[in-house]
Amino acid sequence: MYTATAVLIILFSAIFAALCLLVALPVYLELRDLSLPPGVENPTKLRAIHGTYVGINIVGYVLERLGLCHQTNFTRWCRCCILARKKPVPQRLRVKDLTFSGVPVRVYEPTGISGEKKRGLVYFHGGGWMFGCIDDYDEVCQYLSVESDTVIVSVGYRLAPEHRYPAHLDDCEVVTRHFLSVAAIDFGVNPYRVAVAGDSAGANLAAALCQRLSKTQDHHLPPLCAQVLIYPALQMADFNLPSYHQNHSVPILFRSRTVFYYLQYLNGNISVSQEVLEGKHIPPELKLHYKKWLDAENLPPQFRKETKNPNNLISSYDARVYHTIKQGLNPEISPLLAEDDILGLAPPAFVLTCEFDVLRDDGILFQKRLKDLGVDVVWEHLSDGFHGVISFFNQGWLTFQASQRGVDSIVKYVKTL
Repeated sequence: MYTATAVLIILFSAIFAALCLLVALPVYLELRDLSLPPGVENPTKLRAIHGTYVGINIVGYVLERLGLCHQTNFTRWCRCCILARKKPVPQRLRVKDLTFSGVPVRVYEPTGISGEKKRGLVYFHGGGWMFGCIDDYDEVCQYLSVESDTVIVSVGYRLAPEHRYPAHLDDCEVVTRHFLSVAAIDFGVNPYRVAVAGDSAGANLAAALCQRLSKTQDHHLPPLCAQVLIYPALQMADFNLPSYHQNHSVPILFRSRTVFYYLQYLNGNISVSQEVLEGKHIPPELKLHYKKWLDAENLPPQFRKETKNPNNLISSYDARVYHTIKQGLNPEISPLLAEDDILGLAPPAFVLTCEFDVLRDDGILFQKRLKDLGVDVVWEHLSDGFHGVISFFNQGWLTFQASQRGVDSIVKYVKTL
């Protein structure tokens, strides 16, 4: 009996050691080859976060191959463990988990007495349309609500790959319409002071929703007063803007991963990822049409740095790829590609960008287009920030100084609404 127990212990120890080695070696190789540009805040901490995410993906892959769980579900669970640590709710805040038109939401209501109706903010979380949840953004939403004295509705919209476009956007729309219809009576909110907000993929949904609502304005509901876009993903026509090459391997969002997320949101056909990265998915006539919006010459001079193309890009059109992804050029997935007559109807905007982010130029080009069309825009740029930085707000040793500055800039803007 003792011999059998000893054999089992040795066997499980060997399996555990092999698993650790299986995870540790790829993480080591990934970190060894990771080159962070000078100026990134706390590169050692960022490397540790990246290494953790790589390890999680590897373990998830192994578990999926063993038939124990799906890699995506494992990654979601791990994200919750890292970013969704339960903390006491501030005394000045009341938090409720509800459903609006069948979509789960979490409502944050400041309890302070005010002489007028409060403002409202509907928040769509990031996560590449595949990850993220209400719990992940609890800390950020609590802070935004308390500091800006704003009722915030955090939306638990459906995710890919279980659901594809337009499920995510539809959920965000029904929640926003529901909140606008009940804001005054149920939450003491002035419905004319309601804005939408989001980060990354959530900012994409916020911008797309503003365009959708502006085209189909319900005269029984007030218009949105603003859109708050935090390092937004805004187009899948050109993944060769300067920021995509300058920051192609800066955590936590790599250039190639951006295409992967877009395709998962669109239709799940990731077989064309490389062709999309190389720009083979855009017909010449469309490329010429988009040039007036996506030309790097539209960027401020400091963002037009010459970059060596790591792929020695030679773009040639592939009709098969275009027909696979053409729905992704729809402004509801690529809001930056909306025509002027639609974009000019957008509400005022706050756009936050980060220097070390592949999506930096999307945000810069979008805010320029809005300004050129006469829309009021406030642009905040974090010169030491990276993609996803606000997710690490008030996260103990994971916190970055840029996280605090970014969140405080959002509070400052929301208080003006």
